[in-house]
Amino acid sequence: MPVVGFLFATSAAASSVGDVWKGLNETGFVEGRNVLSETRANDDSSRLPELAADLVKRQVSVIYAGGGAVAARAAQAATSTIPIVFSMGADPVATGLVTSLNRPGGNITGTAFLSNELGAKRLSLLHELVPQASRYAALVNPDAPGTDALLAELRAAAASMGKQIEIFTASKVGEIDPAFVALVERGAEALVVGSSSLLNGQGVKLAALAADHRLPVIYYDRRIVEVGGLMSYGASIPEAQREAGVYIGRILKGAKPADLPVTQMTKFDFVVNLKTAKALGLTIPQTLLATADEVIE
Repeated sequence: MPVVGFLFATSAAASSVGDVWKGLNETGFVEGRNVLSETRANDDSSRLPELAADLVKRQVSVIYAGGGAVAARAAQAATSTIPIVFSMGADPVATGLVTSLNRPGGNITGTAFLSNELGAKRLSLLHELVPQASRYAALVNPDAPGTDALLAELRAAAASMGKQIEIFTASKVGEIDPAFVALVERGAEALVVGSSSLLNGQGVKLAALAADHRLPVIYYDRRIVEVGGLMSYGASIPEAQREAGVYIGRILKGAKPADLPVTQMTKFDFVVNLKTAKALGLTIPQTLLATADEVIE
């Protein structure tokens, strides 16, 4: 019976494994009936090479790398023969994982949801909500691939609006609280949270901090809005993971990763939580609500 090895960059990312299984189920694979699985996850990214090597030693049939480019890189470094399927927000070409989206080459392919290319749009939506704000902040994981490009985009967008934006960083869970305290002390009136496996996995904490500091925040991952965040704009990460599961199923049936183009998510959703807005004392403009794909009440 084939074995799928799941390699996750964080324990929070591992909680989304059910979305990958949806895609596997669609292609006819059910765990315990005609496929088995092995899961490796650790919040210490320095251990990923060891965990990837363990899956290779286990001789799994396919490796799924979730939680960002760091997991995909660890899997790619561990094997050049076992097929690898990823889902990530970073550009897989820019990060060197594939040679091109249409012809990835080698033993790796997957889905990309382009989280960092939407920074200007998220800042624009935030500006429409609180046009009176003059000082914006961005909270990012400096270790996440594509962060530099995101920050350049945010700075350019803020400058075009005549606004200031200050950057705050968190590369570990323990750095999120101090970053929030710092940005509030610096007078931030609204916040853009960058997408990374670390920050996406701390949705409950981020939403609670935003509520405590009464700060309007926009995220990439809609799942944070579902647990109390204010707004999000981005592609569906669960959908990207489901499509990665479909690719895993196709590979188990004989397809080669080199022949499967990297799938780019092309639909982006704007989600607003009205309950959170009310708690923050904010009135969402009707023009903004009219553009929302989903309003959580």
